[in-house]
Amino acid sequence: MSVQFSVTRNSNPLPDAAREEILAAPVFGAKFTDHQVVVVWEKDKGWHSAEVIPYGPILMEPSAAVLHYGQEIFEGIKAYRHQDGSIWTFRPEANAARLQRSAVRMSLPEVPTEIFVESLRQLIAVDGAWVPEPVNEKTLYIRPFEIAAENFLGVRAAHRAEYRVIASPVGPYFTGGIKPISIWLALDSARAGKHGTGEAKTGGNYAAGLLAQSEGYENGCSQVAFLDADSATYFEELGGMNLFFVYKDGHVATPALDGTILHGITRDSVIQLLKDRGVKVEERKVSLAEVQAGLAAGEIVEVFACGTAAVITPIGEFKSRKGDYAVSTEPGELTVSLRQELTGIQYGTVEDRHGWMYKLAD
Repeated sequence: MSVQFSVTRNSNPLPDAAREEILAAPVFGAKFTDHQVVVVWEKDKGWHSAEVIPYGPILMEPSAAVLHYGQEIFEGIKAYRHQDGSIWTFRPEANAARLQRSAVRMSLPEVPTEIFVESLRQLIAVDGAWVPEPVNEKTLYIRPFEIAAENFLGVRAAHRAEYRVIASPVGPYFTGGIKPISIWLALDSARAGKHGTGEAKTGGNYAAGLLAQSEGYENGCSQVAFLDADSATYFEELGGMNLFFVYKDGHVATPALDGTILHGITRDSVIQLLKDRGVKVEERKVSLAEVQAGLAAGEIVEVFACGTAAVITPIGEFKSRKGDYAVSTEPGELTVSLRQELTGIQYGTVEDRHGWMYKLAD
């Protein structure tokens, strides 16, 4: 399937000086580029009307299905400027595949991979100047998303949907540098249940975690770790990142994908990089009790989280209403090494052995 994109350029783009001021000190998700992508799907027509248009409000009626039944999915992917000025992104086919899995779970039409990738190219073609220079981990964060856009009240899958892409220049997700962060343990709040929407990247999953996130902020934590909904025994993931535990004997464990955990693309990439080094990686259930005992005995020596926004972030402690569990006051050696390798691949300074990078513009 292929669609032709029409382009309507913004007649009032942000002046160059104002854009450069934003790029000098970007705040995550606060300012957006001059354009957006829109592609429409209708049940009897399929995908059509692909456009690049000026960034602006979405006009919809109060009866739009997304407002009532939560049919909404999204992705997060970045554009990186390399030293030669070219612009690249990281594993876009994997993001497309995950968006498609999310669509199936949320009864939305699947965006074909070629449309997904082309939408990124089309946006960068008009907004490439918004991709920051490769310093201080600055990137252009791209947010593809899909919503049910039929004007209809009734509990069924919508017959009309819109796929859109917007973008925001960003700096590091955690502004304190590569420092271990504190994580709040959500002991009585689940992110997702068995046979639910946990492995779909849908807004409702994130909304379900906001109460615990607020509690975490109140206790000085940057993120929340969720346990399984059935027994509150096993680690699942953070509000927006996957977890890894590094053991003294050299092996690494990460919670298995069991239907309630997001298929993290950074997670998958980290596992590959670890295997490239000959590190044994266990994808399995990791219990809170195991982590508590492992930290106390010195058997677990590093803990880190990973995701598109934050890349790889060291965890310094877990906090909860029932006690705190210290990891380390300094980022671990493996955590730092993996982070340097992954960001090096993304910025084009480390060999891309797996062909993960995709050029969007010269």
